[in-house]
Amino acid sequence: MTVGASRPAEVQGALPSAFGAGAGEPDGVPTTGSGEPGEARAGLPAVPGLDPDDLPDGLIVADGTGRVVCFNAAAARITALDPSAALGRPVDRALPLEDLKGRRWWALTDPYGGLATRTGQPERNLLLPGGREVLVSARYVRAYPTGPVQKLVICVRGTEARRRTELSHAELIATVAHELRSPLTSVKGFTATLLAKWERFTDDQKRLMLETVDADANRVTRLIAELLDISRIDSGRLEVRRQPVDIGAAVGRHVQSHTASGQSPDRFLVRIEQPLPDLWADPDKIDQVLGNLLENAVRHGEGTVTIEVAPARIEHAAESEKGTAVTVCDEGPGIPEESMQRVFTRFWRGSKRGGTGLGLYIVKGIVEAHGGTITVGRGPGGGAQFRFILPVGAPAYLS
Repeated sequence: MTVGASRPAEVQGALPSAFGAGAGEPDGVPTTGSGEPGEARAGLPAVPGLDPDDLPDGLIVADGTGRVVCFNAAAARITALDPSAALGRPVDRALPLEDLKGRRWWALTDPYGGLATRTGQPERNLLLPGGREVLVSARYVRAYPTGPVQKLVICVRGTEARRRTELSHAELIATVAHELRSPLTSVKGFTATLLAKWERFTDDQKRLMLETVDADANRVTRLIAELLDISRIDSGRLEVRRQPVDIGAAVGRHVQSHTASGQSPDRFLVRIEQPLPDLWADPDKIDQVLGNLLENAVRHGEGTVTIEVAPARIEHAAESEKGTAVTVCDEGPGIPEESMQRVFTRFWRGSKRGGTGLGLYIVKGIVEAHGGTITVGRGPGGGAQFRFILPVGAPAYLS
C-alpha cells in the first residue's frame, strides 16, 4: 500500500493485510504488563519502575503488523476481555469495536492505511460486543513523519465517571430550572398585576406585592450566587481573601439576625472558649458558612441550637497546627447514619422543607479552600452536629 494514499474503494470496510491470518509474528514478546518493573516489553522503551499494570487507564499496544503485544490489567478490567486471549491476535479481533451506529470502528479509522499524516484518533464512545460502552483514543507511532505505523497505542477508559458527571449536570440543570421557575413566576405575576391595575390596589396591598417581589428577587440572587460558588469550587478557582476575623463576633451577629427575624433568644446557646488563636480567613465566606449551618439548625432541627467556639489542633502528616473549631448542633431528630456520607454532596436534602440542596456542598468547599476540615455527626441532644476547624492561616510575612 502506498504511504500517504487513501485506500482503494474495493478494500474500504476491510482492515489491512496486517490484520489478516497471514500477518507475521509481532516483533516482541507479547505481555500483559505483569513482568518486572523497568523491563523492556514488546518494543516498548524501558522506564525504570514503571509497569503497564500501574497505569490507571487501559493500555493496549499493537505492533507494526497489527497484532496485540501489550494488554494491561486496567484494559482487562474495563473491557472485561481476557488478556491471554488477546495477546498475539490482530487488534481488530482482540478488541472488536463499533461506533454508536453499529459500524466497525477499525474499518472506519484504518490505522495502518489511509493518510500517513494522521497521528491518531480523539477520544470517543465506542461499543464492545454485548453493548459494553468504553471511551477509546488511539495514537499512531511512526518512525518519521508520513512513515508507516510502527506501533498503535490505544487508551481505554470506562464511562462511569463521565456518566456520573453528566447525571450531576442534568440534576443541576433540573434543580436550577425548578428553583428559578417559582420565584420568577411570582415576580412576573405581581409586576403584571400592578402594571395593569395599579389604581385599584391600596397602598398596603401594593407594599405587600412589592415586598413579595423583593423577596423572590433575593431568592434568585442567592441561587445564582450558589451556582457561581459551585463553578469556582469545581474548577478550583475559589478565591480566599484572608484578613483577621473575630469568629466569636461573627457567631454573635448571626444569632442576633435570627432573633431579630422572630426566633426566641432562648433557643440559642453560645459558648466561646478563650483565648482563641488568631484567625486569618475570608470574612464573607466565613459568614456564608456560619449562616448556612445556623439556618439548617433552625429550619430542620428542634430545641436549643448550641454554637461552640474553641481552640483546636489540626493534625498533619508531620506536625500539628493551631486552629479554631466551631461546632453547631441542635436537638432535632438528627441525620440518619446511612445519609451522613452524602450530606456534603450536591442536592442532598435533610427534609422537604425547601432549599436547593447545594448549601452544605458549598460549605465544605469553602472550609477546604481555607485548608480546614468539616465533619458531621450526632450531637449530645440527638440532633445533627456540624464541626469545622480552620487553621490560623496567617500570611507568610507574619510567620
